Amino acid sequence: MTLDDARAADLPVRHALPELRAALETRGSAVLTAPPGTGKTTLLPLVLAGLDAAGPRRRVIVAEPRRIATRAAARRMAWMLRSEVGEEVGFTVRGEHRPGRHVQVMTTGVLLQRLQHDPELDGIDAVLLDECHERHLDADTALAFLLDVQATLRPDLRLVATSATADAAPWARLLGDAPVVHASGTTHPVETVWAPPAKPVAPAHGMRVDPALLVHVAGVVRRALAERTGDVLCFLPGVGEIARVAAALADLPGTDVLQVHGRADTLDAVLSPGLRRRVILATSVAESSLTVPGVRVVVDAGLAREPRTDHGRGLGSLTTVRVSKASADQRAGRAGREAPGTVYRCWPAAEHGRLADHAQPEIALADLTGFALQAACWGAPDASTLSLLDPPPAASMAVASRTLHALGALANGRVTERGRRMAGIGVHPRLARALLDGPPAAAEVVALLSEELPRSAPDDLVAVWREARRSGSRDWRRETRRLTQAMSGGSGRAAGHGPSDDAVAGLVVALAYPERVARRRSGGYLMVSGTAATLPRDSRMASAEWLAIAVADRPTGSASARVRQAVVIDEDVAREAAGPFHQVEEEIRWDGDVVARRVERLGAVELSSTPLTGADVRDAILSGLRKEGLSLLRWTPEAVAVRERMAFCHRVLGEPWPDVSDDGLVAAAEAWLDLPRLRRRADLERVDVASALKRLLTWRLRLDEVAPERITVPTGSRIRVDYSGDQPVLAAKLQELFGWDAAPRIAGVPLVVHLLSPAGRPAAVTADLASFWRDGYRAVRAELRGRYPKHPWPEDPLAASPTRGTNRRKPV
Repeated sequence: MTLDDARAADLPVRHALPELRAALETRGSAVLTAPPGTGKTTLLPLVLAGLDAAGPRRRVIVAEPRRIATRAAARRMAWMLRSEVGEEVGFTVRGEHRPGRHVQVMTTGVLLQRLQHDPELDGIDAVLLDECHERHLDADTALAFLLDVQATLRPDLRLVATSATADAAPWARLLGDAPVVHASGTTHPVETVWAPPAKPVAPAHGMRVDPALLVHVAGVVRRALAERTGDVLCFLPGVGEIARVAAALADLPGTDVLQVHGRADTLDAVLSPGLRRRVILATSVAESSLTVPGVRVVVDAGLAREPRTDHGRGLGSLTTVRVSKASADQRAGRAGREAPGTVYRCWPAAEHGRLADHAQPEIALADLTGFALQAACWGAPDASTLSLLDPPPAASMAVASRTLHALGALANGRVTERGRRMAGIGVHPRLARALLDGPPAAAEVVALLSEELPRSAPDDLVAVWREARRSGSRDWRRETRRLTQAMSGGSGRAAGHGPSDDAVAGLVVALAYPERVARRRSGGYLMVSGTAATLPRDSRMASAEWLAIAVADRPTGSASARVRQAVVIDEDVAREAAGPFHQVEEEIRWDGDVVARRVERLGAVELSSTPLTGADVRDAILSGLRKEGLSLLRWTPEAVAVRERMAFCHRVLGEPWPDVSDDGLVAAAEAWLDLPRLRRRADLERVDVASALKRLLTWRLRLDEVAPERITVPTGSRIRVDYSGDQPVLAAKLQELFGWDAAPRIAGVPLVVHLLSPAGRPAAVTADLASFWRDGYRAVRAELRGRYPKHPWPEDPLAASPTRGTNRRKPV
């Protein structure tokens, strides 16, 4: 059967085929750029297979980034041949295989599986990698493997990379400076209408999109239907948003509202013009992978979904982002495929210039565990020898490698037989581990978790599973059968009457995500990874002691994860699944007091603890001093005075007098505190600090001589010296200092004398007593002798006898 010329006549890619054929004959590889709808996905494979004319037939693989595009491409090619899918053209997606004699369309994930199983691609003459510009990780990986195959095993293998954008230079370089062939489609002008919301809406974060924006998008769709003719294609970020807008448009008269996404079963209705006007609500799958006939209007919400991985918390999810300029242009172009059209952009024109030029490649954003396993099975564990447009981030690869070692897929950096088996299952390595080690019924749960669950799904995964059994999609049932067949005779676990749904689901989730096993604590849960997690307020699982968390995300600005789906488990399952994180250690630390115990943990989750007796807690005591400071000690006035005297000596004389500042004392704690005798906070409070400080003084450092605690004044009184300031201070009553013409110096520093009135109040301050008696005394005498007439105020204080008493008492 050959190509129907009439059905292919209007495809612009025909004009580029001679140049492309010549490039493949001379170089073996080529890059084809062509706008959506030109026939690069459907006509080119048929020509490569020789189905456009009588002559030799060849076998061609076409790799598509999405399942919906895979099925659509196969159906379109079969239509162009006036045949059925499964004859000349077939397709393969995960869980479904329709063989074709000459052209096999498959997802890039399936192509990776085939390359691992049959790297020579026996019997295949050419491979076409479609939509390379979308930069999906599987597509990047498949092209790298194919370049290896072409260079080493199959120099005759023809490779074609196609892109809907004109920026082909990077691909050409990657394919060894391959020729670039451009196919220009029939493009019609597209008018841009800027249609932002009248009031500001909250920016998208995580998976949340402001409902006000979705209401506005539905309103713009209604406006477009009223203002323009033709079908309307509306771009939204995800399935949940599509469902909400569809509900808002349910009352449209004479209009069919169709949904296009991975779980929708509306492909035939979308790809065939209807009798009634249509509104097609689609994710990014319709940007370039699908050509939807009849569309004259595009409504673009301006949002897309990208993967994000929080390596620090072990969380991976999709997140909502602003669309790039390149994607916005791709979307707008859908309105001008068949005739002049219009795009309504739901954001202001001023914001358009601030959009990123291109979306980031998935390899820069995604969890790389699956990629790392594929690379290891290919013989390139660190991926450094693979021909990739962008190298994988080193940090992401390191996390992926650790995960694979923990799963038993890698050992000493090399793939194990278990790892090869995991890779062959065709699901994420974590889910493959759960399938290998879980009960026979694990296939149903793994099939459920291998797809993004609806945002509306309840947080109890068992309830989601039971609902899938009642009304699950064909894809889920097909995937369950595939996984069951893949594991037939696999784990060796006994069949027959199996465990309950809760036990199966709990074990599967815990085995797949052991870091997300979580134990209840005040205010929520703590995962083995150390990340806090919270359940929805109305969750029926809120009283559970243990959870296995299947899906979680982290709201912007929150340190805690939000549980989306989980299963109640018991401690035995937690211990079994998170066994690699099990540890028993002696813990000695400071946490407001000395903590000394033997603790058993699963990662960050504590299982049990027993006190340690006789342990060396010196480091904990020192840690407490560093954290809380010297306030842990009881500073009596005597201790404060000793410290001030020592500080004076260090300040004036320097070394070897010790530094008794806070930092200095903490640093030298082992030298002055009897640490072996200190066991807890209360022991610190009982330390005789004054005596302890003196341990810092060697026998040559005579504190009482250099910085005496007290000074004897002329009356014989021994008065305490205050060392708290820059200079030592002696505060004494003026009458006790009669006859004293000079105060002693301390360590060469003048003693500052505070002369007090008989009532003990400051009367004068001087560091030169002789000068005071000569120049200042008369003024003080004149001011105070009337106030204190019973006390002596001699005219010549140097000749007077010092006294502690009044005039009526005998002078001393």
